[in-house]
Amino acid sequence: MDDSGKVSKRKRTFNSFFAGIGGFDLALEREGFAAAAQCEIDTFCQGVLASHWPQVTLFDDITKIDPSNLPQAEVWCGGFPCQDVSVARGSNKRDGLAGKNSGLFFSFLELVRSRKPDTILLENVVGLLSSHNGQDFRVVVEELTSLGYAVAWRVMNSRYFGSPQSRPRVFVCASRTSAELPIKVLYENKPGRKPAGVRDGFLRDSRCNSSGAIVAEVAYCLAATSGRHTGTDWSRTYVSYEDAVRRLTPTECEGLQGFPVGWTTNTGASPIRPADEDSLRYKALGNAVSVPVAQWIAKRLKAELSKPRSKNWKSAVNLAPDFKGRTLRKSRLSELHLSEDGAVQQLKWQSGGYAIGDDCWDLAAPPAPNRPTEMKLIEVIERVVPDARYFLSANAAEGILRRVDSQNRTLFGPMDRALRHMVQYGPESGVCLPKSSRRAAA
Repeated sequence: MDDSGKVSKRKRTFNSFFAGIGGFDLALEREGFAAAAQCEIDTFCQGVLASHWPQVTLFDDITKIDPSNLPQAEVWCGGFPCQDVSVARGSNKRDGLAGKNSGLFFSFLELVRSRKPDTILLENVVGLLSSHNGQDFRVVVEELTSLGYAVAWRVMNSRYFGSPQSRPRVFVCASRTSAELPIKVLYENKPGRKPAGVRDGFLRDSRCNSSGAIVAEVAYCLAATSGRHTGTDWSRTYVSYEDAVRRLTPTECEGLQGFPVGWTTNTGASPIRPADEDSLRYKALGNAVSVPVAQWIAKRLKAELSKPRSKNWKSAVNLAPDFKGRTLRKSRLSELHLSEDGAVQQLKWQSGGYAIGDDCWDLAAPPAPNRPTEMKLIEVIERVVPDARYFLSANAAEGILRRVDSQNRTLFGPMDRALRHMVQYGPESGVCLPKSSRRAAA
């Protein structure tokens, strides 16, 4: 918007931090935004970014960026590292924002403090809401509001936005120029939905007639793993056949995250072994921002930025139906630091909320939009049987079943039957391939 209050027709730009392989970047670009700068320290991800945005300035270490070297951009986005706040660490202590990875949020914040972009988009795991008894998320919100930003957040699940995996993530939108924009971006004019029967998608099967592959309708959350078979990991998503089981291929993981096929292959890196490249791709894709959710947000952001903005910083919580008729918890950020006896409070943040100044409201926000976009996992599964390196051995099958049985777990039916077939009839060494591929090889 120019000094006269009229909306500018220029192409809006963004700076992307912790860019990974460009989930936010691709989503924003699809909605008409242009990348001005990117920052990513991982060399493999740098190669992916450079292959898709060769003309964009690429910084590596966020702690070494001189703010004056950053190009002007209206929107800043980033999925700052989640390792220290993720509940996936299990019983290990979560270092939270004090950790060397997630603590890079403060390096990002220093750049924000210096350049004060109009709009900020952030993404992280839901564990951010509970890290350090909820105090870490209080820090994120309070640091932004102290810089003059209005802040909204919402946990949204990728499975309702066109990605066939259950991937809940907390998204934050902050604006320095509009009290209304963050809520308008993350919340619709109609209440969001909390779909029924959420477990059914993990139980119903879909089949590919050409390859014989069988999968559930919805995948578990894609994790940043190497894809190595341990024989103990029963909770990841596998592709089953009548007599064999394999992991998802990197290409299928690209589809799971909403990237085009081959997005992570054209990196310009030196030739490496396929298995090593697979590990790099699995890790990068597991860490990525899910493109369909980011694009839903980007589309709404574009629409809001195209409207004249008011600088009336009154409370905006009554602007979204999700905030009407629901149990809103009102609090003051300054009172959430300590309890009456001086101890650190344990904060239980709800899945959505809004903060402006010292005032904060949170609520149980629905994980889906008013009109969910659902996609089945079978739509991203390859139509041919992939290389043998993706298939499990009978020993791995036995290890998975042993862990499942000892914990009294229940596997996806076709996978359970295939694993037990492998243990009983599979070769003593090597992987178990489906009969269809063995016949084709013969």
